Amino acid sequence: MAANVKKNRTYVIGHKNPDSDSICSAIAYARLCQRQGRNDVIAARAGNVNRQTEYVLRQLALPAPLLLADVYPRVRDVIGEAVVTVAADAPLAHALELFHAHGIRLLPVVDEDRYPLGLLVLKRVSERFLIPAEEREIRKVLTSPQALLTCLRATAEHLVTAEKIAELDLYVGAMAEATFAAKLAGADPRRVVLITGDRPEIQRQGVAMGVRVLIVTGQLPVAPEIVESARRNGVCVLVTAFDSATSAWLTRLSTPVHCLVGGETPTIGIDDRVDDLRVRLLHGREPGLVVLDGDGRVTGVATKTSLLSPSSVKLILVDHNEHSQAVAGADKVEIVEVIDHHRLGNFHTDQPIRFINQPLGSTCTLVATLYQQAGIDPEADMAGLLLAGLLSDTVILKSPTTTLVDRQMAVWLGDLAGLDSSVFGAQIFAAGSSLGAYPTPRDLLLADFKEFGAGDEGFGIGQVEVVSFAEFRQMSEQLRRELELLRKERRLGLTGLLVTDIVQGDSLLLAVGRRELSTLMGYPRVEEGLFELKGVLSRKKQLVPHLLKVFKTAAGLL
Repeated sequence: MAANVKKNRTYVIGHKNPDSDSICSAIAYARLCQRQGRNDVIAARAGNVNRQTEYVLRQLALPAPLLLADVYPRVRDVIGEAVVTVAADAPLAHALELFHAHGIRLLPVVDEDRYPLGLLVLKRVSERFLIPAEEREIRKVLTSPQALLTCLRATAEHLVTAEKIAELDLYVGAMAEATFAAKLAGADPRRVVLITGDRPEIQRQGVAMGVRVLIVTGQLPVAPEIVESARRNGVCVLVTAFDSATSAWLTRLSTPVHCLVGGETPTIGIDDRVDDLRVRLLHGREPGLVVLDGDGRVTGVATKTSLLSPSSVKLILVDHNEHSQAVAGADKVEIVEVIDHHRLGNFHTDQPIRFINQPLGSTCTLVATLYQQAGIDPEADMAGLLLAGLLSDTVILKSPTTTLVDRQMAVWLGDLAGLDSSVFGAQIFAAGSSLGAYPTPRDLLLADFKEFGAGDEGFGIGQVEVVSFAEFRQMSEQLRRELELLRKERRLGLTGLLVTDIVQGDSLLLAVGRRELSTLMGYPRVEEGLFELKGVLSRKKQLVPHLLKVFKTAAGLL
């Protein structure tokens, strides 16, 4: 039996293509939960950190949170805490004991290194050995002298080719000598397993015939001349304490379990998705699958009952509340909390959850208020982290999304972290403002790209902060081509990049999409697909609500 303990994990995670607010709020909120005794809470991220966030983490000497490509429930999340296995050379009787003792229906057969050899199914074993059939079929026993010795807990008076497994015929010598001789007339003695008690004449007859195995029950002594005759005739002689009826039953159950399995073992990997497990169990013929670890060793058994087990992974979403922006698989696991400052999207849950959504400039501001409500001051590095996310999302408190609470929190966090908000904010934006530092235009677009639903189609907008539009203008044609490719790949009505000059407090929007959307955009057009957004700093509060109205108007015209 090998332990396979499931560990409950709750990940605090932001949206895909995370920005500084998303990463910083996840780390800081996970730390708050841990300080409140919730040690299963872990900070995570749904994408790579951008250059600005890298700078923040480096300055505060903090590691990036755990990267999760997806949170789809895995087989490891739904299988039991332990697996019962049986050794290949164990007799069927031992396997049945394990079935009964552990209340299981499936039993993997393994070699000495725990690699799978097959799967015993209780129903099939029962049908084979317990349902009455023709007498000749009931007599058949696939076994070896060594397996009989083990199963009957016997002692050996004589053994020959003990390990050789063969199909033998079981006879019980509980009758007169003449009757017994007639019974065995025509039988192949080398296929006979003879069970008898204190019947010396039947013992002599059996040994003289050269039966394969003579089993003497009741721990009764065997005459020396019978043992000597057995040696001459190549007969194995075993003595067991069991009576004849029990010995006959155990003999039928002495078959080594590896003889009862064949063909390919139905297996699945421990890190395979539960969705794949569901398809195989619901549409396949096997009642269960053997679960293998990364080395191919048996670590569990998965059945249809496993599909009812809840995943051990739970999520706390920060800085978003829409599945379209969440880590892949978020809709397959339990979401226990949401902490956000954006509009409400298409979010729903089966159970009531803690849902905190406030119109603040950043999620980090909201997390800071939760520290205050808990009566806990964040450590200096956590305070610096929250301040960084706050300053990033409010563009150093210049964005129209900035509230009085944001300003108050900036002062409080700055004092705890020993940082000047203006200086720290300028350093943060300077670290992430160079467009040429991104490996490719696609990387630049996706560094902070969010998708939004708008009727039957949606739109996606990336955002980047700069200290001058000059570099952007040199790259605009490359970015335009990548935006069109991205729009087609993701089947969106419009894709765009909001380029924000944090010095001037203005933005440019480069957008590609259907012509009627461009006509309805409403912003001054600098050139085809490029719009001037005076005083616009916030994608969330200023641009996205406007684009939602554009899509609604366009839908009404169709």
